[in-house]
Amino acid sequence: MVLAANHGEKEGSEGIPTLDFRGYLIDKSKTGGWLAAGLILGTELAERICVMGISMNLVTYLVGTLNLPSAKSATILTNFMGTLNLLGLLGGFLADAKLGRYITVAISATIAALGVCLLTVATAIPSMRPPQCNEVRKQHHECIQASGKQLALLFVALYTIALGGGGIKSNVSGFGSDQFDTTDPKEEKKMIFFFNRFYFFISIGSLFAVVVLVYIQDNVGRSWGYGISAGTMVLAVAILLCGTPFYRFKRPQGSPLTVIWRVLILAWNKRNLSMPSDPSFLNGYHEANVPYTEKFRFLDKAAILDENCSKDENKNDVWLVSTVTEVEEVKMVIKLIPIWSTCILFWTIYSQMNTFTIEQATFMDRKVSSFVVPSGSLSAFLFITILLFTSLNEKVTVPLARKLTHNTQGLTSLQRVGIGLVFSICAMVVSANIERERRENAVKNNTIISAFWLVPQFFLVGAGEAFAYVGQLEFFIREAPERMKSLSTGFFLTTLSMGFFVSSLLVSIVDKVTNKRWLKSNMNKGKLDYFYWMLAILGALNFILFVVLAMRHQYKVQNNMKPNNVSGEKELVSANDVIIGVDGKEEA
Repeated sequence: MVLAANHGEKEGSEGIPTLDFRGYLIDKSKTGGWLAAGLILGTELAERICVMGISMNLVTYLVGTLNLPSAKSATILTNFMGTLNLLGLLGGFLADAKLGRYITVAISATIAALGVCLLTVATAIPSMRPPQCNEVRKQHHECIQASGKQLALLFVALYTIALGGGGIKSNVSGFGSDQFDTTDPKEEKKMIFFFNRFYFFISIGSLFAVVVLVYIQDNVGRSWGYGISAGTMVLAVAILLCGTPFYRFKRPQGSPLTVIWRVLILAWNKRNLSMPSDPSFLNGYHEANVPYTEKFRFLDKAAILDENCSKDENKNDVWLVSTVTEVEEVKMVIKLIPIWSTCILFWTIYSQMNTFTIEQATFMDRKVSSFVVPSGSLSAFLFITILLFTSLNEKVTVPLARKLTHNTQGLTSLQRVGIGLVFSICAMVVSANIERERRENAVKNNTIISAFWLVPQFFLVGAGEAFAYVGQLEFFIREAPERMKSLSTGFFLTTLSMGFFVSSLLVSIVDKVTNKRWLKSNMNKGKLDYFYWMLAILGALNFILFVVLAMRHQYKVQNNMKPNNVSGEKELVSANDVIIGVDGKEEA
């Protein structure tokens, strides 16, 4: 792909050129659109098949085959998922700074394919597992745990997958959204549904993983299940490369982290300077690609032309003075941080569906006639719910909200996130009550209740994810500067990462504070319902903080000035108008 173009360029939003793979002016009839976006999403589909096929059933392998304790197994899984999403920040940085989204996705997918191949080998070699342990020895805690050497290849495989998966996740959605021109009303309308369809598409992959691959892993062999995942990822790389002529590309604009760091340093160095009487005196004010805002005015000092900039050649020295565009881009990133912090706990709650909920199922009746449902396959209800709600959102909820609010988005990104948070709180309340009922029946009545009692908590978390994931992804991509789109996706993925890491931290703290009384490998002797109640309370407190911050947030599209209906003066619209419906619509 040609990264420099001298043959005419189509300017995208915020002035960034949109090119074809030769570097020429794009032909909209031959590039982009749903064909290109669909080919790109094939890579995310494969990544989701691989990662979900691992995460939804890894705990049963660690506990049942490698004989590791329940809390340790949950920590291994959440640390793997946390690292995968954290590495999305690295993938976003590389794409925005140097490689571009296309090359980053291609390289990352290749690395992920290698990682799944290693995982296949790690689970296929008998010497990588401890001696098999029967039920009697398990009850007396006499099983031999996997050694460090036996776990080494498994960890290498998992973190190779994490490296590749992080690069894919942080760039696929941004690269897919690049296939739509937001300055074209027709393509802008398609863009509105892109993120919803994006998550619907990858949820299909998740459903396939938990129904088909988990069954193969439990009944045919782990190595067979992971081998299918490896083949899927290799095929996805081939499809991605074959679609190259159909894509639209945007050249990387340099390291966004360098821009952020430079603006912060210059603002600090010039902290003692007086602000100019009018912002038009700031460097690059009239050439700015984004509107000037009054918020975080202390950063404006980075764009003050001081005595060091008296010579004309020094005005272009980026280490002496920033432009208003750069300062405003940093402001956009800073404005994301409060909302980012309140999204973390949703993923802490979600991570319980991968760990303790799956382990709960192993203590419950999973028979359907003569067929025993694999515990990991119960996650199918999670993804069925996600598919159901993403379809309802697109066909019913969004059109209805659009009619009621006259807002082209229907539901704003923050409204989606808020709904998701409410669902997650309800899920933990239901989870706590079901676990208490399960344990009391097992201990007092010596009966095993049906595993399908877990369906309500899967349903509630799945419904929450359908709103929260799409809302968070849309929020971070739309609210970030255009040239930091991949980095902002990586920033969004750090909420998932931190959610999993917080889960690991909470498990460790609770395990220590309760002297291992709450979270036991034998759940009949533990108090898992107390852990769920703790998450419900934390979720409620987090939701209150989210509402306060969301009502204060100013959407990027709202930074443009609009006339005041009464006086004719100009005013900025706050997110409060959107959240509680004061104004009834957003300004585009």
